[in-house]
Amino acid sequence: MAPAAPRARAPRDRASRPRPFPACPAPPPDPGSAAGAAGPARRGPSRSRAMGVPAFFRWLSRKYPSIIVNCVEEKAKECNGVKVPIDTSKANPNEVEFDNLYLDMNGIIHPCTHPEDKPAPKNEDEMMVAIFEYIDRIFNIVRPRRLLYMAIDGVAPRAKMNQQRSRRFRASKEGMEAAEEKQKIRQEILAKGGFLPPEEVKERFDSNCITPGTEFMDNLAKCLRYYIADRLNSDPGWKNLTVILSDASAPGEGEHKIMDYIRRQRAQPNHDPNTHHCLCGADADLIMLGLATHEPNFTIIREEFKPNKPKPCALCNQMGHEVKDCQGLPREKQGKHDQFADTLPMSEQEFIFIRLCVLREYLERELTMASLPFTFDFERSVDDWVFMCFFVGNDFLPHLPSLEIREGAIDRLVNIYKNVVHKTGGYLTESGFVNLQRVQMIMLAVGEVEDSIFKKRKDDDDNFKRRQKEKRKRLKRDQPSFIPGGQFSPQALGNRSSPQAISNPRQAAFEMRMHDRQNSTTSASPNTSLTPDGSPSLGGGIKRKSEDSDSEPEPEDNIRLWETGWKQRYYKNKFDVDASDEKFRRKVVQSYVEGLCWVLRYYYQGCASWNWYYPFHYAPFASDFEGIADMPSDFEKGSKPFKPLEQLMGVFPAASGNFLPPTWRKLMTDPESSIIDFYPEDFAIDLNGKKYAWQGVALLPFVDERRLRAALEEVYPDLTPEESRRNSLGGDVLFVGKHHPLCDFIVEQYKTKNTEAVDIPPELCHGIQGKLTLNDNAVLPDQVVESPVPMLRDLTQNSAVSISFKDPQFAEDFVFKATVLPGAKKPAPVLKPGDWEKTNSDGRPWRPQLGFNRDRKPVHLDQSAFRTLGHTMPRDRGMPGMYPNAVPLGAYGSPYARPLMGGQQQIPKLLSNLRPQESWRGPTPLFQQTPQRAAGAAPLLAWNRMLQSPNQFQPAQYQGLGPMGYPQRPEDRMDRGRQAYGPGRPYPLPPPAGRYSWN
Repeated sequence: MAPAAPRARAPRDRASRPRPFPACPAPPPDPGSAAGAAGPARRGPSRSRAMGVPAFFRWLSRKYPSIIVNCVEEKAKECNGVKVPIDTSKANPNEVEFDNLYLDMNGIIHPCTHPEDKPAPKNEDEMMVAIFEYIDRIFNIVRPRRLLYMAIDGVAPRAKMNQQRSRRFRASKEGMEAAEEKQKIRQEILAKGGFLPPEEVKERFDSNCITPGTEFMDNLAKCLRYYIADRLNSDPGWKNLTVILSDASAPGEGEHKIMDYIRRQRAQPNHDPNTHHCLCGADADLIMLGLATHEPNFTIIREEFKPNKPKPCALCNQMGHEVKDCQGLPREKQGKHDQFADTLPMSEQEFIFIRLCVLREYLERELTMASLPFTFDFERSVDDWVFMCFFVGNDFLPHLPSLEIREGAIDRLVNIYKNVVHKTGGYLTESGFVNLQRVQMIMLAVGEVEDSIFKKRKDDDDNFKRRQKEKRKRLKRDQPSFIPGGQFSPQALGNRSSPQAISNPRQAAFEMRMHDRQNSTTSASPNTSLTPDGSPSLGGGIKRKSEDSDSEPEPEDNIRLWETGWKQRYYKNKFDVDASDEKFRRKVVQSYVEGLCWVLRYYYQGCASWNWYYPFHYAPFASDFEGIADMPSDFEKGSKPFKPLEQLMGVFPAASGNFLPPTWRKLMTDPESSIIDFYPEDFAIDLNGKKYAWQGVALLPFVDERRLRAALEEVYPDLTPEESRRNSLGGDVLFVGKHHPLCDFIVEQYKTKNTEAVDIPPELCHGIQGKLTLNDNAVLPDQVVESPVPMLRDLTQNSAVSISFKDPQFAEDFVFKATVLPGAKKPAPVLKPGDWEKTNSDGRPWRPQLGFNRDRKPVHLDQSAFRTLGHTMPRDRGMPGMYPNAVPLGAYGSPYARPLMGGQQQIPKLLSNLRPQESWRGPTPLFQQTPQRAAGAAPLLAWNRMLQSPNQFQPAQYQGLGPMGYPQRPEDRMDRGRQAYGPGRPYPLPPPAGRYSWN
């Protein structure tokens, strides 16, 4: 959906120019090396290892392939150069209707503020517009009918703050090192006479500002309130929607605020147990959280991850190499007139659905056990599966050394679980509470095979290195001895520049012969050294390089887990204690067990303690989990979260101190500060057996909460009223439009100025329950809503209303039951018996279900249609004998599918005489409409929709063909030229410097 386009407006007192980026940290002496500038922008690896489980989603999608469904997205149309918004009130093109859409907003904010695959926004205002467009696009795909819940990360529990601290310090360190390395390589290239474009002095965006308590997050909340009001006023898809905004002032991680809302609504008597939830986010823990709700209809939408996207070199801005490989060569002309000089190869990001109902089918098949001494309960076994996944890693605990997701750790745990559960006498967990005696049996069973796991890991690693060495030798052997250069040099396929004419070929051939002769002379005796002028030296040979000298140096491993004595070396190197120190080892194990109990409680019941955290950088071994049954697993009650500015002091490095008040910032840099040790300028990164730095452990000191609060007491009086406001904790805000049944009820509260909290009438709000209180900065009907983004218009005819919202409250010891609610209908099964064997009974390849409609039948052509194609289409356009015996180009399932060429005749026109006169019987059913595909995808040809069955012709689909042969709806033909939904939403022209094209 196109965003509300900007238009000119009268100047106001506040600045109307675009806001610049948040001020970046002061750069060190090297130009362009602002610390923290890398920030989470360098999140390539970190995004793929969300939830602390590297490759978890990749493993899950490969083992359970049918859980993935590609999203069908309706694209906006253009009329006379104006983009017509999509009517999201119409049926979902994915053939499924969702009730609630939840947005984990931090997964939207980061790619919109510092994208990896497109030019970055010029200023903060463009970032906000990009966020609006992203939300519009997700809304267009999902089209919720009841609720839109937007949750931004607020102040996190202390256990999460340690990981945030590690990420931000690491990002600052990597940013400084990258800038220094870039400057060093630049000087070397220029010293050798290389060519590099001049350095751009441009404003840098410090993504560390995407943290609660900063001015950026405060402005984002204002922009989202404006965005919600605008859509409620003008978009028909939002007409009866309830919108809840939980901004960064509300404590808690975004996804856990969403889960807390779902848990509390499930406990209400008016909750619909068949609500279809859709959660947008890229973190792998969303899959665990979705399973933990035990809702039968839960779907996750996320970006489809496409690895190895090309990126330009940061020095020369050319594609095809990284900074370390830059040679400073002049840039080749891109296109005949260099018209592609400033463009990056990009494609629109696509989305996928993850169907947790199908994952539940897989797990039911895998976890079902016969002859148990107790009654089998699938819901309890799902909870145990979620719990076992925590051992391979999460955001709060390091993973056990013997369990790696890439080595099949989860499968190993499941097999051990199924073998041991007969002895445990029951399940490991119940509604978020752990039975430690049964967990001990599982962990000791893992400990028995730890030694063999470490040895196998070493063997696999050695075999991989051997294969890589052989591959390098093979590539070196197969490399051509001579590659011509200059105008005869090989060109990459798909080069957009036109070939240049050959000049002086005789001279070029002579130079190549001389170059080849010189190479053959020098390679005749490989051990002969050369003098500076290139002639052979008689002084003796030089030492030959080793065969694998081109391999990267391996990090030193002092632990050697595959050798005897690995446990002693591990504790000595990682904890600086002897393995014989049983008291210390038990302390580590007890802290880890507390962490397991805390994490599971966090997923199923909410935050058990805001202050608890794991106080070590490393995990114990599975064989150390002896005697854990008697360990306490209770947490202090009544703990409170940090305040936003206090969290900034706990997670920010000194380089990002500019987001803090001056006197607070001084505590990070003043040598006399009582907490200066919390902010080291440099720190070690332990690779811990890994190869890359981002996989290592940042050895940062843990923040002492008591010392931090004592130091902040002295600077609290220096806060301004605005800073004090940003340092306070807030709550959620509920929005509705004038057509919503709850609107009049809320307006009445403002008219009567009722200061008491009132309950939401569930019959007016789709069964949603909670408390409503008046909001000081409310959006009210008939009042102008000022735009916080200068390029967007004010809402002068507002009819939306907002009010503070609070979830239903329960006693602190209340337990939310982890079970399927009464009245919930089990979704129709998707998997078939052949889905597990990967082949059908007749030996044909296994194919997963495509889309949400399990009864969809692929359309096909009958024999008469093939004969028509064979007589009409020119045979030289395809392979010989193609049409009599094979499906046509572009047909369903054809390996030769391709779009129609320009000027190619549309086949349906050949059958126009066969169409009856009054063939329309209303709009074409959705399941017969072929949605428009994303850029680069081959659209289905018109004849693919010709027949629904072998003997049934549906001519109604060909009355009124649009571009590329797509049928138009009747209302599209009658209302051609209409440029908006209706009179309620004016769409001005887009901004002059629009840099985003989401649609």
